[in-house]
Amino acid sequence: MTGQHTELNGAALEARASGALWWPEERLLCVSDLHLGKSERLARRGGALLPPYETAETLARLGDEISRLDPALVICLGDSFDDSDCALALTAREADRLTALMAGREWIWIEGNHDPGPIALGGTHLAELSFGPLTFRHEAAAGAAPGEISGHYHPKIRLAAGGGLVRACFLVDAARMILPAFGAYTGGLWCDHPALAGLFAPDARAILTGAPCLTLPLAALRNRTKT
Repeated sequence: MTGQHTELNGAALEARASGALWWPEERLLCVSDLHLGKSERLARRGGALLPPYETAETLARLGDEISRLDPALVICLGDSFDDSDCALALTAREADRLTALMAGREWIWIEGNHDPGPIALGGTHLAELSFGPLTFRHEAAAGAAPGEISGHYHPKIRLAAGGGLVRACFLVDAARMILPAFGAYTGGLWCDHPALAGLFAPDARAILTGAPCLTLPLAALRNRTKT
């Protein structure tokens, strides 16, 4: 199964197994927290040395979704790069790949807390975007936010206590949705973390990435996230 269908504030959406969000009616593809260039940023700042392949892997996964869906509009929901300098540090091959993905469609970079959006790469740069019944921003707003789609928290869930399978996931209720991180080198925040627990109604659901892509009640899963 490639995804799960859901509705948010009247918009019929598909939470994709890849971690991308698809709005077929508008041909709109949304991804969050690509964190391109993370290995370069860590090396530049004297951190852990990671294999420098996450940018190519993330762009390949994004390219697969674009090839399958042919979106007219792509929204990158913030923290697209691990910091502002990472966009300047792209290799020629990576920059060419990203330029090819952007060609022929509208591309919107939403400002994140790690980067304000890669100005030199083109596209439109916004703090947030209201589009029909939906509002796209990087971090969920406090209080009621009907139709809000955000990222930032990289939600994840453990499917069995004491270890077991860990999955990145979408979190959604009748008012808002938080997307998983799409980037290859990204950690996650357990779904019962206080920063997330207070944002959703008791009937909220988790939509798991990967296979099988399942929708599960969030309340039943929260007690499985601790080791």
